[in-house]
Formats: sequence, structure tokens, C-alpha cells
Amino acid sequence: MNTIDVKVGTRVEHPRYGEGIIAKITLGAYIVYFEDGGKMEIPKTSTNLSIIESPDEGRPETITARDLRLAIASVLDEYGSLPAEVEMGQKWTGGKLVLQPGNDSLQAKEIPIDMFFKKIVMVRDRLRVLEQNINSSGSLSDEEKVHIQQYITRAYGSLTTFNVLFADKEDYFVGSSKK
Repeated sequence: MNTIDVKVGTRVEHPRYGEGIIAKITLGAYIVYFEDGGKMEIPKTSTNLSIIESPDEGRPETITARDLRLAIASVLDEYGSLPAEVEMGQKWTGGKLVLQPGNDSLQAKEIPIDMFFKKIVMVRDRLRVLEQNINSSGSLSDEEKVHIQQYITRAYGSLTTFNVLFADKEDYFVGSSKK
């Protein structure tokens, strides 16, 4: 193997350990992570390594911030931790929420409705994460889980007023129903 062409990130092959990627280059060895063999230190004098692909061959040498964001989003989405994209009802786009004090000498406060909507969605998403954490908790008894879950259900019920802001009914807050 030509040691001049070897860089961190080079894909290599070893007859015993299979394919791997050079993670570090020391004075006398390559630190290689093999798919099947794990982390191995291969002496630079070894003739058992052959280059499959250099980092310069069709692959970027560095990972961009966009690549990293996409990878993280993919993992979070796969494990259900990424909040779904929620749309606000079209009639509210560009609108504002006006908070008018009862005292006429005080000034009203205007908030862009899309900003308010994002906060409502954040509350909903955090309640859902709280539910998941309660349900997956090993330290709470089933009775305790049900008791805490009832409070979350009541919180959802209190937030149903804001359902008017959502574009899709499946995004609505739902409290306990009286069926």
C-alpha cells in the first residue's frame, strides 16, 4: 500500500478483518475501524491493507452542517423523537393575537399568531414526550402512571380552545371524552 495516498477517512480492505476506514494515523500505524473486526491498529509496514477508496474519490472529506442535520433528523424521526410538522390553519396566516387589558389606560399587546401557534405546538409536543416518559418509566407503578396520565389528559382538555388554529383535525388537542 502506498503510504503517501493514505489519509484519515480512506476506505481499506484487510484479508482477515474485511473492509474498514482509517480513523487515525500515528507515527508507525494506522488505527482502522473494521465493519466486522472493530478497532484495530495495523502497522504501516503491513502489506495486508489495500486501498478501496480514498476520501478524495467522489466523497467529501468533511461532513457539512446540512449533512449532520439530515443525519440527526433521520435518527430522531426513526425513534419517534422528532416532532411532526404541524400546519396552522390558512385563515390565520399573517394574523396577530391582540391582548387587550381591561384597563383602557394600558396598552394592548400584539403577538404574531404564527409565533403563538409555534408555542402551542411546543406545549403539545412536550406533553407527548412527558406521556412517553411516564409510560416507559420502570420506577412508576401502573397506578401512578394512570394517575399522572389523568393530569396530562386534563391539560390536553384545557388546550382544546386552541384547536381552531390547527389546519388538520388529527393535530388537535383531545381531552377526556364523555362516551
